[in-house]
Amino acid sequence: MTSNILEMRGITKTFPGVKALQDVTLSVARGEVHAICGENGAGKSTLMKVLSGVYPHGTYEGDIVYEDRVMEFGSIRDSEAEGIVIIHQELALSPYLSIAENIFLGNEVKGFAGLIDWNKTNAAAAELLARVGLKENPTTKILDIGVGKQQLVEIAKALSKRVKLLILDEPTAALNDEDSAHLLGLILQLKEQGITSIIISHKLNEIRKVADSVTVIRDGRTIETISKGDVTEGRIIKDMVGRDLEHRYPDHTPEIGEEILRVENWTAHHPQDPSRVVVDNVSLNVRRGEIVGIAGLMGAGRTEFAMSLFGRSYGTRISGSVYKAGKEIRIRNVSDAIRHGIAYATEDRKHYGLNLIEDIKRNISLASLDKLSTGGLVDDNREYEVANKYRTSMNIKSPTVLSKVGKLSGGNQQKVVLSKWIYADPDVLILDEPTRGIDVGAKYEIYNIINELAAQGKGIIVISSELPELLGISDRVYALSEGRITGELPIEQATPEAVLTLMTQEKQR
Repeated sequence: MTSNILEMRGITKTFPGVKALQDVTLSVARGEVHAICGENGAGKSTLMKVLSGVYPHGTYEGDIVYEDRVMEFGSIRDSEAEGIVIIHQELALSPYLSIAENIFLGNEVKGFAGLIDWNKTNAAAAELLARVGLKENPTTKILDIGVGKQQLVEIAKALSKRVKLLILDEPTAALNDEDSAHLLGLILQLKEQGITSIIISHKLNEIRKVADSVTVIRDGRTIETISKGDVTEGRIIKDMVGRDLEHRYPDHTPEIGEEILRVENWTAHHPQDPSRVVVDNVSLNVRRGEIVGIAGLMGAGRTEFAMSLFGRSYGTRISGSVYKAGKEIRIRNVSDAIRHGIAYATEDRKHYGLNLIEDIKRNISLASLDKLSTGGLVDDNREYEVANKYRTSMNIKSPTVLSKVGKLSGGNQQKVVLSKWIYADPDVLILDEPTRGIDVGAKYEIYNIINELAAQGKGIIVISSELPELLGISDRVYALSEGRITGELPIEQATPEAVLTLMTQEKQR
């Protein structure tokens, strides 16, 4: 038996008009944590879908050698029967079933007359939950636990299938720091138990923490595999994007003009619990050509502030004043916000920012149909021309604007969201986690777009959980804690320590 549990040799996968993988090779040693890195659209997830049988044998070229045997998986069931389990970025749990029901769905524990033995099911689920560090009752419904715990349930489900090779696609993308640290610790524990893991991640600091080796894929090809001792962020970035990113953030020389937006005493209450204040008397301002950052810990109220300001799309009992270029404006709904030149690019692009079953063309035009309408009818040719212009200028990687947005990578989806709001031509653009879940190359492109918008005289508000990003692109930073503004710093004074101090200030009780 060789030291490698897996070898993928010469894997080529073609979709209509696109060669997603070309002669990719991958070797994974038994018992290691192997990371796969690459830009959005590089082919990482496609490669794992080939491995797990989502794309069955016969739809790709090349060989999968697993435990010294050439495998021909016809479905995901075939790969799971061999101990290969993939956990996708979009979790595949049923929210209305219990934890135990989800763990054993399709793999039920049966007793007398073929009926499910619920006592054994719940007992077995409790043992698996203990292995992944969860104390929840197995009968708890999935919708009653957070995303971090749902990830652990997915791993418990994999353990129930006697997993030998665990594949995790962006496992920490939606997790906070505490949940991420717990999950990474669990991966290392599984390694001690002899379970091999492949982890796809954009978070280079996490990769350096847990990976024994790293394979970089660019444009559907294997670039190189790096062993743990040789892994550096600079080397991975250069392999991923084909160039050095000497400066992680592009140069930005602001040309700041007069005030474009001022918010005074903005307060919003929780939509389900009106007695709870979520946004507490917030006042801030933005000037033309200025990039203003909003920093805050999870639950500080950043997104709630942005959504309540953008047409009262979050919250109840909202009060406060909004001034546009010195004149007070009334914003009763999203249409009012757009009409007054305020746009909001949501942090949750899949649920609120895009129509995933529609094409690029329709998504880009969605907020500005009046610009394309004559007599109430949308000019389809004009709509196509506009979308194609943004596909080119924003470098959206797609053969046509008729491609479905749901098929695009995260970075390209984010460019579609930005294209939609740029075409709406707002004076103020609020960007909520604009680079969440996208790679360093795509991030650099997004930063350049933000700089270009500021150079056009627009006021930009950026909300980000990544403090280095916020400090790298902003001209001024506000800190938010428990729904309140706790401080404001010009970028020259905004050190990580100073901003973090403001982010952790608690209310006086």
